[in-house]
Amino acid sequence: MNTIANQTAIVTGASRGIGAAVARRLAQDGFNVIVNYPSSKESATNVVNDIEAAGGRAIAVEADVSDPAAVKRMFDAAETAFGGVDVLVNNAGILRLAQIADSDDALFDAQVAVNFKGTFNSLREAANRLRSCGRIVNFSTSVVGLHLETYGVYAGIKAAIETITGIMAKELRGRNITVNAVAPGPTATGLFLNGKSDEQVEALAKTPPLERLGLPEDIANVVAFLAGPDGAWVNGQTLRANGGLI
Repeated sequence: MNTIANQTAIVTGASRGIGAAVARRLAQDGFNVIVNYPSSKESATNVVNDIEAAGGRAIAVEADVSDPAAVKRMFDAAETAFGGVDVLVNNAGILRLAQIADSDDALFDAQVAVNFKGTFNSLREAANRLRSCGRIVNFSTSVVGLHLETYGVYAGIKAAIETITGIMAKELRGRNITVNAVAPGPTATGLFLNGKSDEQVEALAKTPPLERLGLPEDIANVVAFLAGPDGAWVNGQTLRANGGLI
């Protein structure tokens, strides 16, 4: 990808948190952006309005990534609006914590549906429809290396995402498409902060050598590097963006 002009990025789960920051950053860099959301249209519209107010181009597209037909419609909408898709950022995800012994089927199935199948559905569609010289950025987690209690199902799925990232990078040989993953550490988003006490948050913030929580913008900067021209020689990798936590 030599230029971002007229390039289009799909960002899943982009109505809030890291996804919203990624959408805004990619739009700032010059991409047309599909702001995907599963249910919160108002939040997604707010992100679109922010992008347009800053001079960018974006549309909000509702799609449950766990549904292959909905993912196909999302790509259709991107092609109709902007002519094609060049970048896929698989950010959509949910977090349900419990020790493995206490993880019921609902906890397991919900995370597999969104975090694994949702990523897979988007990857499969992108493999068939992404334009040459494109970029794919998946989301893992630094908990894959930390092995924290209660994160068994979530981290196990994300470890699979890291594996499938490397495999797909090889499967797309010959099309000049890179496939990478970003593995954030503790980041100040609603997904991370929900259910944690102030004391827990403070302790986690002090754990990295840089002694703070990551910001959504910190992660968006890494995604922007991988999605843009400067990331062209990085392929099949997982970048841990965690302030030195691991």
